[in-house]
Formats: sequence, C-alpha cells, structure tokens
Amino acid sequence: MIRLFTLITAVLGLVIYLAFSFRMERSMEDSVTVPSPPPSSPFEATVGASGLVEALGENVNVASIISGVVEKVFVVVGDNVKKGDPLFQVVSSQESTALASSKKELAVREAAVEVASKELAQRQDIYDRTEKLRLKNVSSDEERAQAVLVLEQAMAQLAKAQADLGLGQSRVIEAEAALDRTLVRAPRDGEILRINIREGEYAQPFVGDSALLLGDTKRLQVRVDVDEYNAQRVRSSAAAVAYPKGDHTKSIPLRFLRFEPLVVPKKSLTGASVERVDTRVLQVIYTFERPDWPIFVGQQLEVFIDAADPVSSLSPAGK
Repeated sequence: MIRLFTLITAVLGLVIYLAFSFRMERSMEDSVTVPSPPPSSPFEATVGASGLVEALGENVNVASIISGVVEKVFVVVGDNVKKGDPLFQVVSSQESTALASSKKELAVREAAVEVASKELAQRQDIYDRTEKLRLKNVSSDEERAQAVLVLEQAMAQLAKAQADLGLGQSRVIEAEAALDRTLVRAPRDGEILRINIREGEYAQPFVGDSALLLGDTKRLQVRVDVDEYNAQRVRSSAAAVAYPKGDHTKSIPLRFLRFEPLVVPKKSLTGASVERVDTRVLQVIYTFERPDWPIFVGQQLEVFIDAADPVSSLSPAGK
C-alpha cells in the first residue's frame, strides 16, 4: 500500500512538473519580440552612412556672455521663442548698482551744465553792458578787458561742463550695455531643445556644454557622415533615402542641400569593434519633409545614397 502511494505521488509530481514547464515555455515564446530586419538599400550601388537629425540651419548653442550665478531661467524645453526673447539672466546686482551710480553722476553733470550756462549768461550780460558804457566813454579799456576775460572763463567752464556731461552719458550707455549682457536673449526664432542650466547654478562662457540648445524644428535636415574613402562616390544629384535605426518599414526621401567643404574627424562613433577612431568623414547635408510619424532632433538615421555613377561632383555650393 505504501509503495503504491509513493508511486502515485511520483507520477502526479511528474505530471505537474511537465505541465508547469510547458506553460512557462509558451509564456516565454509569447513574450519574445521578433526584431525588425535592418534597413536595406533600395539602390543597386550604394554608399551607406549614418546621419543625425538637426533643425534646419543647424542647432544653435546659446551660452552666457559673462560669468555669474543664474538668477532666472525664462523658458522651458519645448518653448517656441522669437528672436530677442529673454532666455535666462545671471546675477545682475553689480551691473545694476553701476548703472544707478552712473545715472546719479549724470544728474550731477547735467546740473553742472545748467549752472555753467547761467553763469555764462550773466557774464555775457555784464560784458554787453560794459561795451555799451565804453561806447559812451563811461567805462575804461581795463574794465572792458576784465569783462572779456571773465566772459571767456565762463565759456570755457560751460564747455568743460558739457564735455563732462557727454562723458557721463557714455558711462550710462556703457553701464546699460553691461546690464544687458546679463540677460541672454534668443539669437533667432526657434524651439528650446535642451536646457543645461538651473537657477542658482554658476554659468561660465564656453565652458562645458552650452547653457541652451535652440533650433527651428518646423523644418529639419540630416547631417550625414560619409567615410572619406567613399567621398568620391557621392554626387549632389544622386538620390538618397533614410530609415530610422533598425526599422526598414519607414523610409524618408532626402533632398540634397550642400556639402560641408571640410572633411572632419568622425565624432558619432557606433562602438563597433571594426570601427577606427581615426576615421574622417565628409559631411553631406540633406533636407526632408516631416513624415506622418514622429521624428526628433538628435535622432540617428541610416542613410543610403545612390552610387550608380562613380563620378564625383563635390562643390561647397552643391552645384
């Protein structure tokens, strides 16, 4: 009886184990996603390259002109701005104080010009009366000479006051310009693509990443890196098509815009073991119409260029 019970228990355990294993295997099969085959070239002879989506006219890195603590950031990622709109401001207490001091100094100089003008008018009146008396032989030549000397001194004093006033006005303009440099404005229309600063952080010009990245995303272009050994095979009139990384179902026809005339070291490395870090590339710029599916600035595309005719027609203007 005990042996029969043991045998039944063993068989039952084996059945449960097989059922559980079968269920787990089906579950794993259902969860596996079959990867989409990589894009393939639609051309018989082709030049393959990778491209990076940019705003048309290239992305603009915006940095602070002066060093200082960020006082206020006026925009967020995704905002559309117009040329001249404020983007962010660094601490402006020193510049504000300098401007206020310059304006007070200007007020003093303006008052000095007013005093000098009244003094000149008074000395002119004395000279005029002295001249009239002299014509009547009432005043002497010595009195006239004294009146002339005092009048010339008053004129010189007014000229000095006016020169000081001009200097004060220049200092106010300079202080206003210094204060305006603390406020960074949009250099052109576009969308805020990235913000690398926060309020309270210390901003420095041209150190590390730029403070903001700005671009006109209403129209896009793709910067294609063609390895230099394929550069002579690329023609401005050649057809070209792009695909998102790993997806052959979505194609983007490209329209040639220009060649960058300088061959540069490759920066966007793929990490492949066969890739050389000393590779140089010809950058070719193409434009395209926005597809009806999402595409983003900074997205990488796989690009195929028709190389049926090996004759090169490189030119900076793309003609």
